[in-house]
Amino acid sequence: MCALVSIIMPSYNAEAVIALSIDSVLSQTYTAWELIITDDNSSDSTCEIVREYINKDERIKLLRLEGNSGAGIARNNSIRHANGRFIAFLDSDDMWCPEKLEKQIKFMLDNAYALTYTQYRKIDDVGNITGIIHPPERVNYRELLKSNVIGCLTAVYDTKILGKVFMPTIRKRQDMALWLNILKTIDYAWCLPEELALYREGHESLSSNKVKILATQWDFYRNHLRFNVIKTAWFFSFYIIRALKKHGVRKSVQTPHS
Repeated sequence: MCALVSIIMPSYNAEAVIALSIDSVLSQTYTAWELIITDDNSSDSTCEIVREYINKDERIKLLRLEGNSGAGIARNNSIRHANGRFIAFLDSDDMWCPEKLEKQIKFMLDNAYALTYTQYRKIDDVGNITGIIHPPERVNYRELLKSNVIGCLTAVYDTKILGKVFMPTIRKRQDMALWLNILKTIDYAWCLPEELALYREGHESLSSNKVKILATQWDFYRNHLRFNVIKTAWFFSFYIIRALKKHGVRKSVQTPHS
């Protein structure tokens, strides 16, 4: 009998994209899953779209928060209601390739890995590939401090090894904070070296995003991890250099399934 995978999806005003995300889950060759969507008080038709899917597939569940609380709290709400051995993450604007779960769960079971991630592609609003992310084969706590190489849409952890682990309730960098907490208890997280997910880039200008990302990362070191200024500057310098390398892999425009 296949181990159950609980797919954790936060949603907020995602009416334009959530159907594509859910469809990518329905297309999985690994069928032992439940999709737990926690809506963060959307004001559009996101929940109505999800309910249409629920009427067709009982593996999909919808929970709602009374107020807008952020993606981390929405994800934690889904984790609390999860029944699966494996916890996987997929945001409502991202997608998986059909064999993502099948290959990744086998990778974890064959090697007894507690936390894994994969390579992935970046796409724009219309689905053109804008970049490819190839993270390192493995990462430990100290290396992850220098760069969050684990794409949230690719991450899976095993509750049989770790128990249920929740995201810190911070507005930004909740995923990185979670991986760091897990890596305090295990030696490495491991990468399955295949492009098995599609990450949809945001709508804001690239220059605006860069400034916000850098400010958020500095704040994460200083206020969440409580690093002093010298230690923050040390890891922040690595973060900037690796971010430039990470986002420098570009491909010519093509469709996601080419």
